[in-house]
Amino acid sequence: MPYDIINHMKRQIILASTSPRRLQLVKLLDIKFKVVDSGYEEVVDPKLNHQDMVKFLALGKAEATAKKYPRALIVAADTMVSFHGKIIGKPKNKTEAMAMLKSFSGKAQTLVTGVVVMDAASGKKVATAVTSKIYFKKLSERDILDYVRKANPYDKAGGYNLQGLGLNLIKKVEGDFTNNLGLPMGVVFNALQKLGAQV
Repeated sequence: MPYDIINHMKRQIILASTSPRRLQLVKLLDIKFKVVDSGYEEVVDPKLNHQDMVKFLALGKAEATAKKYPRALIVAADTMVSFHGKIIGKPKNKTEAMAMLKSFSGKAQTLVTGVVVMDAASGKKVATAVTSKIYFKKLSERDILDYVRKANPYDKAGGYNLQGLGLNLIKKVEGDFTNNLGLPMGVVFNALQKLGAQV
């Protein structure tokens, strides 16, 4: 089918992520999405700065998904937490989770999300990186211990998220709040429109 005909049909939109938080966010748009695992194996290039790195990884997810859905519009993202210029991963155990949160106490960290929205049929894409700042409260040992006991810090970069109990750790947030949940929805909506989605 010629591309110009495909482009004017109602397009399938794919969210190339199985993140529950991203799924909750796309549901806010009231658009029908199909959720898939991109299957992309992330390889981090240490020569890239953090913004270029998350865009590179999001593009890898989008391209891997486009091979399976060659007529769809693909939404892919990658989020990293940076503290003192270093990428913060997920804590491996209770001791590491507590040490991370103690180091964040009273300080700010940067969260950056790379977003790629790709038209698989034409190869056209919109790629961007969105940055926000998260400021932590001064945390006592009791605050940290209570959070680690009650929450599940081991599947989250930095050992926390901005939903549920994680909000008790945060003093303020600067920037797009949906970015802090892993997917800046204004960017996604505008990119889908730019690529011709009926949204």
